[in-house]
Amino acid sequence: MKNQTNLLTTSLLIVAGVFAIFAFKPSEKAATVYEYKQFSTVESLVAGGLGRSRILTTDEKGVSVEKDLMNFFSMVGINFGNISNNDKLIVDRINEYSNEGWELAEVTTGVQSSSKDASGIFITRYLFRRTKK
Repeated sequence: MKNQTNLLTTSLLIVAGVFAIFAFKPSEKAATVYEYKQFSTVESLVAGGLGRSRILTTDEKGVSVEKDLMNFFSMVGINFGNISNNDKLIVDRINEYSNEGWELAEVTTGVQSSSKDASGIFITRYLFRRTKK
């Protein structure tokens, strides 16, 4: 009788252990699907303030939207006030997207410069994502 009780107790412990293993197994998560949005900044590196700097966005209808930025250079050289102004406009755009539920996923930068003169462009791409609804 004692052997039967020990066998029953052991069997119940094994069943309870197996149940506990499967009961606390994490559930399978569905893959997250994202939608993406991007804007780019093109900042001019042309002496004398002659370049063109912009924030470029394509809206939901595929229409290109541009917002003016200040050039890095003015007639007297590098203009830190212009750079500060550009920083504010770029951060404002990032905050706008963030408030709409977009998460900044990646930032990519690049520079194109001519070896013949001191001109070029500095481009930055800001890629955002959010869970697709």
